[in-house]
Amino acid sequence: MSPAPTTVSPPAMLTRSRPLVVSAWAAAALVAVQFSMVAVIPVAITLVTVFRHDALRPLRWWAGALGAAYGAGLALWAIGPDRAPSLSKNLHPAHEVVIVVLGIALAVAYHALRGRRSTREPGYPA
Repeated sequence: MSPAPTTVSPPAMLTRSRPLVVSAWAAAALVAVQFSMVAVIPVAITLVTVFRHDALRPLRWWAGALGAAYGAGLALWAIGPDRAPSLSKNLHPAHEVVIVVLGIALAVAYHALRGRRSTREPGYPA
């Protein structure tokens, strides 16, 4: 049995990924408004989306940094000896800022990369 054929997008074309953009903005917003535990869902969607699609390879460092920052805060909350009642209350304000900045940076990097590639290569659809 032969493997299923795969469709690879041209390297100059960045695929449109609404789940990535919505999840990156949502993760930043949820952490900023003190709903950090709920932000696990957008962070997971962001990581799965970026690491599953080859066209989103330039964004893997941003997504990995967002996942690592959020995961570190979640792990410190889970294994800490003095657990706060919620993740939002346990996160250091600087850690919250790092997660919010990384979420916004991932979304902006996607928009900037998509805009740059679509204007540079007129043969590919935007």
